[in-house]
Amino acid sequence: MSRLDQRGQSTVELALALPVVVMLLLVVVQAGVAVRDRLVVLHAARTAARAVIVEPTPAAAAAALERVGTGSRARVALTGELRPGGLATVTVTMAPTRVPVVGRVVAGGSVVERLTVLVEG
Repeated sequence: MSRLDQRGQSTVELALALPVVVMLLLVVVQAGVAVRDRLVVLHAARTAARAVIVEPTPAAAAAALERVGTGSRARVALTGELRPGGLATVTVTMAPTRVPVVGRVVAGGSVVERLTVLVEG
């Protein structure tokens, strides 16, 4: 084989390998974003639970979420006994952040965190 027969070989190899490398990179980025979302929801649930310990109302939990900065993506729900000495469960749910192209495949469902706390009184 002469050198002229191999012209363009590098270009063809790059054209075949580049989409695979880009997809793998996007999957890694989506995994990192999913871990970040999980930590954000955990922090939001802890903050809302601390607020519910002192003031067991949905408004106090929602205000705590606003202070954390989750925006409109997170929702909070309170269940259990919301009286002094009762056990209240705080559930924070948030839609995951999706990276273009691979986000629909990798990140599915919602990110949910539940904490049960003893209401002070």
